[in-house]
Amino acid sequence: MKAENIEDIYKLTPVQEGMLFHSLYERESLLYFFHIPVGLRGNINIKAFEEAWQKIVDRHAVLRTGFYWEDIDNPLQVVYKNVKISLNQYDWRGIEQAEQEERLKSFYDSDRKLYFDLSQPCLMRITLIRFADDYYEFIWSSHHITGDGWSSAIIFDELLQIYEALCEDKEIKFAYNRPFRDYIDWLQEQDIEKTETFWRQQLAGIKAPTPLIYIENKQLKFTEQRYDQEKYKLSPEKTQSLLSFIAKNRLTLAALINGIWSILLSRYTCCNNIVYGCTVTGRPVELAEVESMVGLFINTLPMNLKLNTEQDLLSWLQATQTRLVELRHHEYTSLTQIQSWSEVPRNLPLFESFVVVENLPSARSALRWKGNIEIDTSKGEYFRTNYPLNLVIYPAAEMIVAISYDCRRFDIATISRILADFQIALECIMANPLSKIKDLSFSTAREQEISKSLEKEAVLFDY
Repeated sequence: MKAENIEDIYKLTPVQEGMLFHSLYERESLLYFFHIPVGLRGNINIKAFEEAWQKIVDRHAVLRTGFYWEDIDNPLQVVYKNVKISLNQYDWRGIEQAEQEERLKSFYDSDRKLYFDLSQPCLMRITLIRFADDYYEFIWSSHHITGDGWSSAIIFDELLQIYEALCEDKEIKFAYNRPFRDYIDWLQEQDIEKTETFWRQQLAGIKAPTPLIYIENKQLKFTEQRYDQEKYKLSPEKTQSLLSFIAKNRLTLAALINGIWSILLSRYTCCNNIVYGCTVTGRPVELAEVESMVGLFINTLPMNLKLNTEQDLLSWLQATQTRLVELRHHEYTSLTQIQSWSEVPRNLPLFESFVVVENLPSARSALRWKGNIEIDTSKGEYFRTNYPLNLVIYPAAEMIVAISYDCRRFDIATISRILADFQIALECIMANPLSKIKDLSFSTAREQEISKSLEKEAVLFDY
């Protein structure tokens, strides 16, 4: 580390500290590794594309940041003044499609094994693979510790503007970009005692994660961790009906999704007092211009809800929304710290499922680049989770509902039933929001099995 190349040094956020610890403790884990693939069709100016990425790195301090932890009490992040990034290029034109697909799969596998040295910026790799004269696939590989999905959307939007300017030999001027350091400084001003009191009250009486035993397939024989995903799309008409419903009732999409998931989880696990993870943007409304900042803000928090089955569905959704608002005042707290304030033993997870409602800023990159380049972002995003059951919502003209799951604990039939039940619950709530929670019926084989188990064992988990 050369002192003349250092721009700034400051602390880590609580979430970054947790990521750093887990990344060092489990060096072979891909938990915080991301692949973001994008299809590009058209005539790409390779030189401008690579130069645009260098300007992005020059612009954002978090992309020039390394992390240091050895021989110091508390880890630090060090921002370098100058960090070079190179575009890795492959030309696979003239190769049969089957072999191209095999090579791409091999690339992904090998790229994931090129672990990032967290002390050496920049903690990302950019790769452009040419499949045909007019088609490329761009892969952005990165470590989660320097950014989140919201930040990625900002970066792609700026990349588009810089690329267009370079292609047209024009100067581009961006508005002031508030540095990530300002968020670090804001964190130091927060009342940690007040935050601890809040989380202790929220999790009082919770001594173990909400059990998923009634929906697991105990006959599965997988021994290694393996994840898969199932999903479906809502039609444009149903998506619009959903948006109209939440607008009419002054709800957020997150409140609706969390409200439904909490009901399903309660029904599946036979618990009235449930805990699951809820992913939040983590961008404090008190911090001006936080929406345009690039860095790691996203966090996963425990959502503890106590269902009263006599309550009507709409009031339940409203109560869920109130809880989400309450969490926002303490959403910067690391999950490790929260669990230390709970009664759940450290050798157990605080929860075993979580909900993600994607809420990214709109970006011009969803349109066309200069040079008539079409962008395909439907390739999906590679990410890993260490939780066995996860609901992910992708808002769009056709909203996508997806569930990723640990194949050692769930089979595809169970996941398909959960997706079907989610859709049933969604339609029932929109059709009759004043009906009671207890009257929501799914009539699935799994629900009938759970009912029989309860009758036989006379067990109801309620911490």
